[in-house]
Amino acid sequence: MNYMRLKGNLEQKNVDNRLSYDPDIMEFYLSEQDLESPDLIRDRIRQLHRRGVKPYLHHPPRYRGEYLDILSGNPDVRRYYHESSELLARICREERAACVIHAHYARTDSCTDITRERTILLREEIRAVAAYAREVFVWEDSTEGLFSYGNPYLIEELIVPLELPLNVDVSHAFIACGGDNGRLRDVLERTQAYARYYHLVDSMGIEHDSLPLGQGRIDWRMVKPLVQGKDFIFEIALAGDHSDCTPMVDSAHYFAQVEAEDRIAAK
Repeated sequence: MNYMRLKGNLEQKNVDNRLSYDPDIMEFYLSEQDLESPDLIRDRIRQLHRRGVKPYLHHPPRYRGEYLDILSGNPDVRRYYHESSELLARICREERAACVIHAHYARTDSCTDITRERTILLREEIRAVAAYAREVFVWEDSTEGLFSYGNPYLIEELIVPLELPLNVDVSHAFIACGGDNGRLRDVLERTQAYARYYHLVDSMGIEHDSLPLGQGRIDWRMVKPLVQGKDFIFEIALAGDHSDCTPMVDSAHYFAQVEAEDRIAAK
């Protein structure tokens, strides 16, 4: 397999760049401004369908410059979180797409006071948002806070009771696990029943660095069999206007090479 599974934005030159690689899956990273043009979002999803590409959306990360948090103390942020989620749920239902959504980002209100009680509070807020269209949302972990795998209560008190569909970001989980591949393996094994989608990204395990595969410390031979057969993309940080996705393509080649080497070793 060539594993061309890529991420981009709604700009046509960006879409054309990704489609030139004949991807299997493409994820559109949306901004607050993009949600003002829902017809454009629909058009881009339809472009992918015509090419036989599976579409994912990514919920906007910010509102008026502030990172989103489902438990934000800012009522405007919480209102936007719900309104934008409801809009994207409707688009995804009608256009046959799925949507990645964060409960919160790093350095937001949900990154303090990591307790069982606060985890349960987060669970009930997620339950309310998931009700807009449970079948289209996949929930992505953060590098820190309540919805990170550094929270010892996350899996048993939130994910399992909700049977929550997940997007596991491997680099986020690695960072939350302190750069420990053994702890990362445990997270990937414990979340397998709920994971529908993965972001494959390398990291040194210290900060959010979004490295191409092979340039960090993640053990991809360990990760590969645990994500095989599921949807994923290579979510690598890009330079400039993000129109050139070469680091993602290189990561796809790296992942395919890991598989090829494992096949040879198994003979």
